[in-house]
Amino acid sequence: MTNQYTELYEEVKGLLEKQSCEALNSVREEAFSVFKTLGLPTQKAERYRYTNVEKAFEPNYGLSLAPLTIKGVPYVYAMKDAPIDVTPYYNKVIDAAVTADGEPADIRQLRGEYRQDALTSLNTALAHDALLIYVPKNTRAETPIRVENILSGEQDTMIVRRVLVVMEECSEATVFFVDHAKSDRQFLTLQVVEVVAKDGAHLDMYDLEETHEKCNRFNNVYIKTGRDVTVRHNCLTLSNGITRNAVDVYLQGVGTEAYLNGAVIADRRQHVDNNTIIDHQVPQCTSTELYKYVIDDEAVGAFAGKIMVREGAQQTSSQETNNNMCASSDARMYTQPMLEIYADDVKCAHGSTVGVMDEAALFYMQQRGIPLETARTLLKTAFISQVVDEMKWESFRDRLHILVDKRLSKEERCGNCKICK
Repeated sequence: MTNQYTELYEEVKGLLEKQSCEALNSVREEAFSVFKTLGLPTQKAERYRYTNVEKAFEPNYGLSLAPLTIKGVPYVYAMKDAPIDVTPYYNKVIDAAVTADGEPADIRQLRGEYRQDALTSLNTALAHDALLIYVPKNTRAETPIRVENILSGEQDTMIVRRVLVVMEECSEATVFFVDHAKSDRQFLTLQVVEVVAKDGAHLDMYDLEETHEKCNRFNNVYIKTGRDVTVRHNCLTLSNGITRNAVDVYLQGVGTEAYLNGAVIADRRQHVDNNTIIDHQVPQCTSTELYKYVIDDEAVGAFAGKIMVREGAQQTSSQETNNNMCASSDARMYTQPMLEIYADDVKCAHGSTVGVMDEAALFYMQQRGIPLETARTLLKTAFISQVVDEMKWESFRDRLHILVDKRLSKEERCGNCKICK
């Protein structure tokens, strides 16, 4: 399987280098060498034990190399009070309003963590363009930055996306990523998001997936913080095929707060795997993590979350919670919360539950005239709403409640689209 992607790289290498920039080309060969050494991850690797990567990567996808048509500075999306319209056939970036009073950050920061993860190294080798979201010092982005990726095409396609978010000192922004699919084809999305949040920055990130069963998505997020940073990462999977989201947060400045929230609704034969690491490297940092799953039919869910407290990271406070509802006897949920602590003055806790539908509650509602399926939907909605209520962006939170209700009620989501029927 690794050979398949080795051949692909050799075939498109020249075109990649021609279309890309020096910042990406300068690390391409080393990243490719790392990928060849590591190979595609197998389930023997601890962080990939719950997801069959080879199954998702097995089809012979075509690689999307559609060039970007960019308004403004190449590879930089940091326009003042103006939406940005970028429309290659597989994605669209809209409503990106970031005030910029200085030169944007250098995209050469897009070097990343490719040496430690095979899929990140493959992304680095195959990426031919990148999205840079840059928020200058002491700047507050009044409008949420929305990045909409719309999967569309006439053939099975692999899409490689690379994103860098740079938050300068005391900056503030809300960034929203959403994946949709409008074509009934197989898609493989390989995405890497790197976040640099400097001292005093506040970042609220949302990642929503609403695709279909033929879409496989591997998304690696790396967040590094300075002092007194507040960062929130909210990951929501409402419809998909095979999805693996990895979020690594490195708390490198004193007084930082990190919040990770996740919600998953999966049915049929969908597969969703969330893998997180919160690495407390310095004292006096706080982290809170809440992931909830509703798994139905023959779907598979997995959660593995590690809280690492380094030596010297005293006065750390951390809470990790994973709660799961299996709504059918064929649904499967794997959960692995972990604590690794090398300091003695800490407050850390973790917990996980896996349960079934409350039969007493179902009976109670039916006795009061509520049909069984409606009662089941109400219980699922109430269960997942705790995560939705954690969202700080009010308009999105309200919209998400509607999306969750429709998803659990199996209502049509996308106009006249019949893909998921």
